[in-house]
Amino acid sequence: MAYDATSIAKLIKEKQVTPEELIDQTNDKIKQLNPKLNAVTHTRIDKAKSELANLVDGPFTGVPTLLKGLGQQLKGEPDTSSSILLKNNVAPITDNYVKSLQNAGFSVLGTTNAPEFGFKNITDPDLYGPTHNAWDPDFSSGGSSGGAASAVSADIVPIAAASDGGGSIRIPASFSGLIGLKPTRGRIPVGPNGWRGWQGASINFALTRSIRDTATLLEYMQTVQLAAPFQAELLPNNFMAQPLPKKLKVGYTTESPVKTPVSEDAKKAVLDAVKFLEDQGFEVEEAQPKTDGIALMKSYYIMNGGETATMFESINQAIGRETTIDDMQLTTWTIYQAGKLVTAVDYSKSLSLWDEASYQADQFYNDYDLFLTPATAYPAPKVGDLLYGDATIEKMKHVTDLNKQERLDLIWEFFEQSLTLSPFTQQANLTGQPSLSLPTHVTDSGLPLGIEFTTRKGGEPLLLKVGKIFEDADKFKFLHATEQI
Repeated sequence: MAYDATSIAKLIKEKQVTPEELIDQTNDKIKQLNPKLNAVTHTRIDKAKSELANLVDGPFTGVPTLLKGLGQQLKGEPDTSSSILLKNNVAPITDNYVKSLQNAGFSVLGTTNAPEFGFKNITDPDLYGPTHNAWDPDFSSGGSSGGAASAVSADIVPIAAASDGGGSIRIPASFSGLIGLKPTRGRIPVGPNGWRGWQGASINFALTRSIRDTATLLEYMQTVQLAAPFQAELLPNNFMAQPLPKKLKVGYTTESPVKTPVSEDAKKAVLDAVKFLEDQGFEVEEAQPKTDGIALMKSYYIMNGGETATMFESINQAIGRETTIDDMQLTTWTIYQAGKLVTAVDYSKSLSLWDEASYQADQFYNDYDLFLTPATAYPAPKVGDLLYGDATIEKMKHVTDLNKQERLDLIWEFFEQSLTLSPFTQQANLTGQPSLSLPTHVTDSGLPLGIEFTTRKGGEPLLLKVGKIFEDADKFKFLHATEQI
């Protein structure tokens, strides 16, 4: 059985293993497994060893980890966003999130794969190629934190840094059999740039194999940043030691919020969890927030397009020319071209809808403590599966011939199949609520599929304590270190 990060940190403190030995062991695993997984895109083994003398004394001192190759900056290391256009880009600073990881004592050994600019729920950038699932390399590990998921699932590292702007922690957690927490908006360090992160929808955290690793990391990394546009009240110290309330009520659904189909496996995963919760004394009934999932997704795409257009305006200025369709993948190009026609009115209305949805979602928790759904509606797709057809591809190639509404409709069209795979994660990003994917189900074909709990802002302790109940009952289905690879 694989060690979690807490166990490894204990072994280091007891001098049963040294951080340098762990670096060498991790490097050996990367050399052995990465040719099959393509999870790690860059290593810094010698640099990591040179930094051992200055490791901070924290809860994970000397434990190896990997950064996500998207939006997590370590000074002097590649900062490509998995884009061919930025393949030579190097981070000029270490951002606050990475500093927080370093302050927790982690030894940063490299970077994991992600889709170009994080736009997909699978990881297949032209720059690095696709990442493969540790459970079965014919399948995707998900996205956008796909490289991180494969690295943890295969036990290359016990924790990998990740981020989640629409499910990018929880989707690969579901596809790869891991624990994936998206914390409350404003909880985790950002800055000194990118403060708003898709207007607060995107947040950094990690993928793990134990609830205690998740809880310790959250407690240690949480912060109040007065410079940040989003704030979250600090959680109490040692919050996992506080008992759960005696009576908890869970609302659940197996229906997609965007009216797409849901697999029988995803339904079974939820219904098995419902029975388990009832056996533990929870009150459980079918219910869901009164939010308009389709309208919310359309507003999400408007935000995404606007943010992408802004990003490319900066890139254009930096490289001294206008980027073209040949500079990026077709998905990126289409989102960019749609965003160029998004107006301030469109953008403002979308954010107002998010605020309305946040209120509606919060009202749900006047009656229920938790909301349970599938984490994804289906298990992972195969690597190389096209998630849109030839007719859609032709439209994408000629997106500049379309008007604004046609471009926005095209985004919905080419994301429709991707959204069908994973329709449950995005709403928590838009409302700012914490959400947790748990690895409780494996399909008859041998692929994992998770369940998801969401709750009120600030409710991470409740999520993790409920997760611990599942963990203590041996309900988690992890890949046992390389048994399938």
